[in-house]
Amino acid sequence: MTPNMSDKGNTVEFVSNNSSPPAATDSLPYKVTVVTSLYNSAPYLEEFYRRVLLQIQNLSLNYEFVLVDDGSPDNVLQIALTLIKRDPKVRVVELSRNFGHHKALMAGLEYARGDLVFLIDVDLEEPPEALTLFYQKMRQTSADVVFGVQERRVAPWFQRISGQFYYWMHNLLAKTHLPANQLTARLMRRPYVDALLQHREHLFLIEVLWQITGFIQVACPINKNAHKGASSYTLVRRIRLFINGITMSSRQPLVFIAYLGLLTTCICITYIAIILIQYFFFSVTVSGWTSVIVSTWLLGGIILFCLGIISIYLSVIFDEVKARPYVIVKSIHEAKNAVLSEHSRDSD
Repeated sequence: MTPNMSDKGNTVEFVSNNSSPPAATDSLPYKVTVVTSLYNSAPYLEEFYRRVLLQIQNLSLNYEFVLVDDGSPDNVLQIALTLIKRDPKVRVVELSRNFGHHKALMAGLEYARGDLVFLIDVDLEEPPEALTLFYQKMRQTSADVVFGVQERRVAPWFQRISGQFYYWMHNLLAKTHLPANQLTARLMRRPYVDALLQHREHLFLIEVLWQITGFIQVACPINKNAHKGASSYTLVRRIRLFINGITMSSRQPLVFIAYLGLLTTCICITYIAIILIQYFFFSVTVSGWTSVIVSTWLLGGIILFCLGIISIYLSVIFDEVKARPYVIVKSIHEAKNAVLSEHSRDSD
């Protein structure tokens, strides 16, 4: 089947809307949509497609694949286009550049047309066989979302410790509690997906969006495989995501600044009182170039730290008010006889 390659770019804007989700499964063209993002994924895509398709066939579900090419520098797009020739139920959303893993996943959800949406990473760390497990769990519990959590974290010691610290620090500072060691892999009902896509933040941590959307969410333990290649999530990128997650879901750092300022003021007042008492009642004068320098450096450091936190929040406001789209879609590749559905939304 020859793929239909659109030459016209589409801008995808995730905005709030008042449209109700479909009332019945029959009103949707597919039972389940498999959504994943592609970035340096050429070694994994064929096996990923084969293993997921096997699970879908075992469950006897009508399906579609939505593969989002997140500006991948390898030949994964060409591999995805060959899948369209073999299977007309495969659609490829080609982004104009690399926008990042989380935004690519959200873009894929925007183009999903299934009553159920199976979101998973393509690198086979999360086993595609989890689809069957999630589907059975959803039928047993009537949950809106079944998501995977690692039974045992498979990673070097530094990543394990930093991961535990990340969840502890986030849950300490933010009101939104994140389940520890949760995975991308999850099976979601259509009403939940529609609600998830109403979020309008441009700087976000997708784990936070999953939680604040609500609905009935059930964790399902699965074993995650060791990563075969080099991870694109460097330490700097993880820190950036952590900061985005805190600033989008918590005002606790700003409250911390207020309390820190109050505490510093109380300490200074107490110290001034002690100096005055020593001077007037005990004739003791405070001499000390060292004390002056230390106190100046201490207060200067506190001020710069507080200004840094405020500047982070200001930068978030700066990025949000520009109201730029999540992603720019270069083209949609699909088979000519595929069911067409318009999912792009205009900017505000």
